[in-house]
Parts: sequence; C-alpha cells; structure tokens
Amino acid sequence: MKPLIGVTASMETDQSQYFVTNRNIKAILQAGGMPVILPYLLKEEDVGQIARQLDGLYATGGYDIDPTLFGEEPHPNLGTIIPARDHSEIFLMKRLLEDGKPILGVCRGAQTLNIAAGGDMYQDIYAQIDSDLLQHTQKAPVEHGSHYVDVLPGSLLHKLTGTETLKVNSLHHQANRDVSESFQISGKANDGVVEAVESKTHLFALGLQWHPEAMVLAGDEASEAIYQGFVRACERKGDRMS
Repeated sequence: MKPLIGVTASMETDQSQYFVTNRNIKAILQAGGMPVILPYLLKEEDVGQIARQLDGLYATGGYDIDPTLFGEEPHPNLGTIIPARDHSEIFLMKRLLEDGKPILGVCRGAQTLNIAAGGDMYQDIYAQIDSDLLQHTQKAPVEHGSHYVDVLPGSLLHKLTGTETLKVNSLHHQANRDVSESFQISGKANDGVVEAVESKTHLFALGLQWHPEAMVLAGDEASEAIYQGFVRACERKGDRMS
C-alpha cells in the first residue's frame, strides 16, 4: 500500500471551489505516495479523524497568511488571505506534529508549518527587511532555478540532497523570520532570507520556501530526493527522531 498523503488546497476569495496545481499531485505520485486533496476542516473531531487516517501531510503554496495568527496586524503590502485555509492548515499541522507524522511544506506551506510550530514570518520581505534583497519573485519559467540557497550541514535538508548549496526557483514576497526552539533554519539565500526550516525532534517536518514540485518535474535531482525522502518517511509513519 502506498502511504496516504494529505494535500492542502487553495481557494479564491469567493470560496466557491478548491484547487491544487497538477504538478503538486504529480510530484507526490512520482515519488511513490498516494495524494488525497483535503477540504478545510475547523472542528477538532474532524481534524482528529483525518489526522489518524493520513500517513503524512503535504502543504502547498497559495495566498498570504493572516498575520494575527502570529501576533501582528496587517502590513500595507499584505496580499489576499483565506482565513479558513489558514486555520484549517495550522490546526492540522499541530495535530500531525503532536502525532509525529511527516510534513512537507512548500512556499506558503513552509510558513504555515513554522507558525504551527511557534515561529513567525515577514508579511513582506521588501518592506520589512532593511537591506538589499535578491529577486524573490523571479521573471523566468517556474522550473528555472534563479538563485542559490546555503544548506545547513547535518540538517535533514542536507541529508536529503547531499549538498550544501542548492539552486532554487523563487516566487514569494513573504518569508519565515524566527523559529521556535524545537525547529531550526536549515537554508538561507545569500541575502539572508530564510529558505528552509525544519524540526529538530521529528523524523520529517520540513518547510521549503521555493517550489520543488516544479523543479522535480523538470528532472532536478535534489528536488526528486526531497520528495522521495518525504514519501519514505510517510511509509515509516513518521516516528520521532532518536
């Protein structure tokens, strides 16, 4: 049996339909997992039921995140938010972290993972970071790696990819800032923007600011290794690290 992996979905402001890009589904399938698109669940018993059924969670990209969830009010450059998605995704992540089940978050998903674990984020890096930044919303095809990421030696990300330097795509204006004591920053761009966060106590809880699902379908070996490692962790039911 392939591991059952919940995939978070996005939604427009009219909240009329869920949607997930096909490349997210294909990336999980290609790595050997069985993706299941999740609805927004806000009741504790519903979250508990789905958490018991899942072997892991894949949190996809999407709109911005409600800053009141990490103790701030909206910045003028904050974009669209879908509050139901924010609450459902973070609620489910907290439950899976409690259960020790694997989580892989990309772009927005990396930010919700960090918030669920007790961290915070920048609402807009260009307005809130007082230094020169790289182009983090690239003007190139999505599968193109546009800048580099320095990887923390010995981290999960390092073990998965086997390298201390990754070339990644970039499509964001928000980013993680601080992490909780149970997490660590495992990847940064050359301008200091946080590109990867991960748990220090779980087998697999990893957030990536870029979109590896686009790069894996273009044959990027590091991206393939990330998804394969995630699916293997889901097969192991996400036991905590010793």
